[in-house]
Amino acid sequence: MRIRSVLTRVATLGAAAVLAATALTACGDGGGTDQAANPLGLLRPGVLRAGTLTDAPPNVYLKDGKFTGFDNDLLTAVAAKAGLKVEFVGTDFSALLSQVNNRKFDVGSSSITITEARRKTVDFGNGYDFGYFGLDVPAGSSITGFDQLAGKRVVVVQGTVQDDYATKQNLNPVRVPDYNGAVNQLKAGTADAWIAPAEIGDTSAADSNGKIKVAAKQLSPAPTAYAFAKGNDKLRAALDKGLDEVIADGTWSRLQAQYYPGRPVPADFKPGSGTVAVPSPSAAS
Repeated sequence: MRIRSVLTRVATLGAAAVLAATALTACGDGGGTDQAANPLGLLRPGVLRAGTLTDAPPNVYLKDGKFTGFDNDLLTAVAAKAGLKVEFVGTDFSALLSQVNNRKFDVGSSSITITEARRKTVDFGNGYDFGYFGLDVPAGSSITGFDQLAGKRVVVVQGTVQDDYATKQNLNPVRVPDYNGAVNQLKAGTADAWIAPAEIGDTSAADSNGKIKVAAKQLSPAPTAYAFAKGNDKLRAALDKGLDEVIADGTWSRLQAQYYPGRPVPADFKPGSGTVAVPSPSAAS
C-alpha cells in the first residue's frame, strides 16, 4: 500500500509539472496565445492608444470633445489601414516622448520633429510632414525677423525643436508647458516674441482678435513623424506601411489641402518611405 501511495504521488506531481510548463509556454512574454491576439504589442489589442495635445491647431487639438487636426486625422486613417481604432489621450509635449517610451502610449502624435537627441528616447516612423518655424509677436511690435531676437524675452514650449533653436541661438528662452501658455504671454505683453511651429503660430495669430501677428517664417530643418517606444518595431512597421497606403490613395494630399490650404510642399520633401507617388490635392478630392 505504501509503494502504491508513493507512485500515485509521483504521478500526480509529474502531471502538475507538465501543466505548469504548458501554462508558462502559453502565457509567457510573446507567447502563443497573447502573441496571436495582440501581434503588434498594443496596450489593448485592436486599439492604438495615442498621446497627443489639446491646444495646437491646426496640427493637433481638441474640438467639440474630439481630437482632430492634420496629424491626428492622418493617424486615424493610417491606423485603419492596419485594422486599428485610435484612442487619443491629451498630455503635455514636455512629457510625451518619455510617456511613449514607458509604454503609457503606443504612439506619440504631435508634429514631432525628428532629431538625434530625441532618437535617444524614442524611435520614429517615416516622416509624414515638413514644417516651418513661425515668429509670432505682439501686434505693435517692431520685430520683423529671427535675427532681431537678441536681448528680447522669447517664449517657447518646453522640449520642442523651437526650444532647441532658441537655446542654440543663446536667446535664453522662457519655457512654458503648452501653446496656450505662449499665446497668453504674448497677449499679456510679458513676452516679446514666440518661436512656434508656423502653422500653429498662424492659427494663434488669426484667433487673437488682432493682439498677435506673424513676423517671419523659416523652414524647419527636419520632417515630423510619429514616435514609438524603443524596439517597438512591429507596430512601427505596420504604421509605416499604412502611411504609404494613405499617401497612395490620396488621403495625405486631401488632409494637406484641408488643414494647410495654399501651403506649398517643398520639391525635395517625400512623405512616408519616399517610394510612393503623391497624388495632387485635386486628384485626391
